[in-house]
Amino acid sequence: MSEIDARKLSCPAPVLMTKEAIENKQPQKIQVLVDTEASSQNVSRFLESRDYKVSVEARGNEIMLTGMRGEATVSKPEPQKEPPAGESKIMVMVCTDRMGYGDDELGLKLMINFLKTIGEMGADLWRLVFVNNGVKLTVIESEVLDVLKQLESEGIHILVCGTCLTHFDLMDQKQVGETTNMLDIVTAMQLADKVINI
Repeated sequence: MSEIDARKLSCPAPVLMTKEAIENKQPQKIQVLVDTEASSQNVSRFLESRDYKVSVEARGNEIMLTGMRGEATVSKPEPQKEPPAGESKIMVMVCTDRMGYGDDELGLKLMINFLKTIGEMGADLWRLVFVNNGVKLTVIESEVLDVLKQLESEGIHILVCGTCLTHFDLMDQKQVGETTNMLDIVTAMQLADKVINI
């Protein structure tokens, strides 16, 4: 069994430590101790992508994740949603809840209009990644929440930075997308044909 203490570590350290332990030791059982909900979600998702059955136990301000794997399972890379052959993969990185600089009210209107129009990219739109202030667009009372939910239902993969949600104390208010970490974001950037930063 491998045991990892990833308390007080920010994204993506808990996932990277878990990844290293799995790659080096191939344990049937692994326990990872974290202290944020974002780390819990990210490590759980990573373990599941490696064929571990995950149980989660809250221990006050800490969370113990236990991953168990059967004898016959083999570690595999984390799956990536790929578009059909011949289509390009555009990833849009949304780093703020405003577009441009100057007037914040105008910037918010522009961002809302941008996200309401982004579907016009068609099949080339592959992923939307929300980081920093951009995560505020994915929570309760966001003016674009219905738009983002519709895009997700159409197969657009939406990633929302867990460290950012934690920083703004919004983890429990996220309504759309998958809580993610910097390892997933960097991997997505490598796989994308084009990355657009907003």
